[in-house]
Amino acid sequence: MPVPKRKMSKARTRARRASAWRLERPSRSVCPQCSTSKLPHVVCPNCGWYNGRVAIEVK
Repeated sequence: MPVPKRKMSKARTRARRASAWRLERPSRSVCPQCSTSKLPHVVCPNCGWYNGRVAIEVK
């Protein structure tokens, strides 16, 4: 079984483990009613539409 030749530094080890903590930006979709960007599967904050109908009243 292979064995590492040299000790891996703390910085390299921690950098490798830290990559799992990286945050990603949430995905965006376009509202079919008002054409603004919104989160998918969420009521549009601009016009209040969701799934082809008015879900909330927006002033």
